[in-house]
Amino acid sequence: MDWPHNLLFLLTISIFLALGQPRSPKSKRKGQGRPGPLAPGPHQVPLDLVSRMKPYARMEEYERNIEEMVAQLRNSSELAQRKCEVNLQLWMSNKRSLSPWGYSINHDPSRIPADLPEARCLCLGCVNPFTMQEDRSMVSVPVFSQVPVRRRLCPPPPRTGPCRRRAVMETIAVGCTCIF
Repeated sequence: MDWPHNLLFLLTISIFLALGQPRSPKSKRKGQGRPGPLAPGPHQVPLDLVSRMKPYARMEEYERNIEEMVAQLRNSSELAQRKCEVNLQLWMSNKRSLSPWGYSINHDPSRIPADLPEARCLCLGCVNPFTMQEDRSMVSVPVFSQVPVRRRLCPPPPRTGPCRRRAVMETIAVGCTCIF
């Protein structure tokens, strides 16, 4: 699978993971109460049970997919391309959009994974579909999504001790869209 499709796949997975996370109760009740939301499919398993099944295997697979996408991005010419143009010959959706985008690598050494592919808009305006030229009466803006990452929490020097890891949601740009 190529990296634009991997990014969409990962976003779908991250949304699924976010939906499956248990939320803190607003009040303490006795008894089980109503069951939570159900996972799609014929077996209708409660999402909070799905999220408890092998969460580390899913997160490791997610992180491995991100690392593969970053490696593909580094090995392609994508990082060098900064032209505001639509290429209808390409099958990649980010180059066929009227608000095309490219990818850069968002690096943070205290995050796992340290590198995330992040979208950047290639045009200030939007591409007019009739002239295929940039039209600055409209604006290209990034579309953001939250993705699950783990943060390394280490005691500040001169203290010593083990680093802890905490799962958090981080907001990154995943594409661009055109607005008036």
